[in-house]
Amino acid sequence: MAAPNIVNVSSILGKSKGQAITTSLADVVTCASDKVLKVNAIYVANIDGTDNVEVDVGFYDASETTTFYIIKTMVVPADATIDVLSSSIYLEEGDKIQVLAGAASDAQIVVSYEELDDA
Repeated sequence: MAAPNIVNVSSILGKSKGQAITTSLADVVTCASDKVLKVNAIYVANIDGTDNVEVDVGFYDASETTTFYIIKTMVVPADATIDVLSSSIYLEEGDKIQVLAGAASDAQIVVSYEELDDA
């Protein structure tokens, strides 16, 4: 199992994944075997019309078995959306984008990415 050399990719599939954010650290996107994911954008929206919510978005590095935070306890104002990434990041096999919020059902996340494959 090896990540494909992105010079030799045979397909690039554009994908997006959205989900509600809970108070438990949850996987949003996980890179499968023999793939590379290029994460282009991560948006977090506070759908609560009254209260702010704190959100963590992490990059789980499978080779280090550690989550490294892209944002940590960032306050997202009521009825607001934040753009989490300033530039693209790559996920290799087993790497993940993870998320959690300080209050359940107050926030949602959308991740836009490209799946690169050399099969």
